Amino acid sequence: MKKKILKYLHEKNKISVSMREMADDLGLSNANDFRELVKLIASMEKEKLVDFTDLGTIAIHSQDSEITGIFRANRAGFGFVTIDGDEADVFIARGQTDSAMDGDEVNIVITKVGNTLAGTSAEGKVVAVTKRAYDRIVGTFKPINDIGDFFGEITSRDKKFTWKILASNRGLMASENQVVAAEIIEFPNEEHPDSVVVLINKIIGSTNDKGIDVLEVLEDMGIRSEFTESVDQELKNISDTITPDELAGREDLRNEITYTIDGADAKDLDDAIHIKLLENGNYELGVHIADVSHYVKYGTALDEEALERGTSVYVTDRVVPMLPEKLSNGICSLNPQVDRLVQSCIMEIDQAGKVIRERIVHSVIKTTYRMTYDDVNKMIQGDKEAIERFSKISDSVFNAVKLHRILEKMRMHRGALEFSENEAKIIVDDNGLPVEIVKRERGVAERMIESFMLAANETVAEHYARMNIPFIYRIHEEPKAEKVQAFIDLASSFGLSIPGSAAHIEQKDLQAFSHKIKGQPYELVLSKLMLRSMQQARYSEKEVGHFGLAAEFYTHFTSPIRRYPDLLVHRLIDEYDASGYKDEKKIQFWEERISEIASHSSNRERRAVDAEREVDKMKKAEYMMAFVDSDFDGIVSSITSFGAFIELPNTIEGLMHVNSFKKEFLRYDERSLSLHSEKTGLTLRIGSAIRIKVKRADKITGEIDFEYVKSDLDVFEKHVKMERPHSHNRKEKPDQSKKSDKHPYKISNKIGKDGKKLSNNQAFYKKVTKKNKGNHKGGKNI
Repeated sequence: MKKKILKYLHEKNKISVSMREMADDLGLSNANDFRELVKLIASMEKEKLVDFTDLGTIAIHSQDSEITGIFRANRAGFGFVTIDGDEADVFIARGQTDSAMDGDEVNIVITKVGNTLAGTSAEGKVVAVTKRAYDRIVGTFKPINDIGDFFGEITSRDKKFTWKILASNRGLMASENQVVAAEIIEFPNEEHPDSVVVLINKIIGSTNDKGIDVLEVLEDMGIRSEFTESVDQELKNISDTITPDELAGREDLRNEITYTIDGADAKDLDDAIHIKLLENGNYELGVHIADVSHYVKYGTALDEEALERGTSVYVTDRVVPMLPEKLSNGICSLNPQVDRLVQSCIMEIDQAGKVIRERIVHSVIKTTYRMTYDDVNKMIQGDKEAIERFSKISDSVFNAVKLHRILEKMRMHRGALEFSENEAKIIVDDNGLPVEIVKRERGVAERMIESFMLAANETVAEHYARMNIPFIYRIHEEPKAEKVQAFIDLASSFGLSIPGSAAHIEQKDLQAFSHKIKGQPYELVLSKLMLRSMQQARYSEKEVGHFGLAAEFYTHFTSPIRRYPDLLVHRLIDEYDASGYKDEKKIQFWEERISEIASHSSNRERRAVDAEREVDKMKKAEYMMAFVDSDFDGIVSSITSFGAFIELPNTIEGLMHVNSFKKEFLRYDERSLSLHSEKTGLTLRIGSAIRIKVKRADKITGEIDFEYVKSDLDVFEKHVKMERPHSHNRKEKPDQSKKSDKHPYKISNKIGKDGKKLSNNQAFYKKVTKKNKGNHKGGKNI
């Protein structure tokens, strides 16, 4: 039994488990078995086979326990190992990391068990690297005096990669300040314990080249712009026009009034719509999607390249497409007044927003106009010139608006969540330098197209889910209880309650909370934090619904030019239509492949998001370099023990470290998520307005540092010391009557710098939202 327990603890791959969890997993469910297990574990502890943690859970004895996890490096030399989503990370001190690099899979032993009550985490040391995250390096080359087999060093743009990088003279010979990509051929070993050896296999460009910074990020993440020679050869066999043979068996919809609506700079137009009001009062909505699977056949070089890429990547001034431009901007783009092959989802929708009938067909269309969001928004707002210019589709557009409002109301009624979140558009000049950062605005036209694409995605998903055949879905699972509880605790620090419980929270509970915070100074911050408490949406062969949309069925059907799962959905429709849904061999074929494709596509999506965020951070920091020593007003977006993150009106965020307060000593209150000066009463909370000075902006790391500036935005509070949660010596709560209605941890008498009583944070927030004129060098609005 001891061997069985030890084997169980090793295979569980967790730091510790409770006695009850172990008993259940080992099938020791009755009372006698449980008592015997407790006795046995006690004897195993005496034999130093297992340890009891401070919480009473059981772990393999710390010197014998090897656990597998993912190492996350810090630039200072220490790191953390993530075991799984339910375990706290294990701290790995400097000198205990072996040769582990950021992202490596490692085996560790626990050297000190954590104590949740004391707020300490488990500590460990790396004993083996089992799988490397890095196989290549991108960075800037610098020649060195010939040292044996090495002729230069490479400086990685990744600041977490702290190892010296030696370039072997067996690779490409680079010149000083060239940006290169290199394959790692030797990791740290006894011969060179502090360095890796690489073979340069690609010269990306020079540090002075236009746009090289973005290229370096993309290359560093393995995102390639160029296509393979095999793909180029296959493209030669694809016609730029449609032949009569290709129209055979397709429904002819060229007489329908169809049109595309996209951003002004979009070139890959993969969706078009038609709207009609039917005699019975229902609407007919046709969502027509470029039939990419007609051109990209399974198993071809084009298909394999599309799968490898997984998605198009959009960064500032460029796009790395999933498909070559000949397809994405050519024969697959639904350009106006030309025949195009599409897959159409044609729905009849009643006045309640319910799809009562649908047809999913292969068809041919000819769009009337290539519309932009701006043009359609002008029509919706009653612009006579725009309505006259696009008179052929004006009735359709106004019907589209009515249908959108019906669908939006339906989604809200069932509990769909909308997260208030600022998105920025970074405008760069011809040299790739950021010249302006503006908020993205979403008008009715943008939301309307989103409504129609959501309707088509849900309809296609339900249609094939009902048939119980292999398919790929876009799923969004319910949030995990611990993350929901953390958000509930955060909301309570604002004096806000959330209906439901952490164990089971419904969409309508969160929707009601979103309505409650609407218009408050902390709306954007709390909405962003609520979004972070959700699980990530992903692709799966199993249909479990979409929590955020409150949808029972959901897939991605509408963007096969830029997302591989959409292309797969189109291919599955082709396969099942051709076989009449009864070909068992095809069903088995896809059943064996969809899971792997779904997992790969989810990973590629995350890579694209990481690349987009990395470039955004870099460009925002580069933009702020021109405003060092300038003052701005912002909002506290999050609070930590070491400082506050401040978001400016244009979405740029930076850290204001506690050290920047100079003569002020700020104490961090975990319960109320605030920083408070016991000397002056200065208090910072999430959503507070504040004035800052830009002290540093680092383009390479994307870091922006702010310094506190005294202003009339400051809030001063008499401090009420709160007990930490989970304390054994919990004291009685302070008198609630002394607290503000708006905030359970705020004293209502807030005094400004001028000695006058101030209103709540919402009044301060108005100061921040005003245009920030003339408060930095050059007087240009940020």
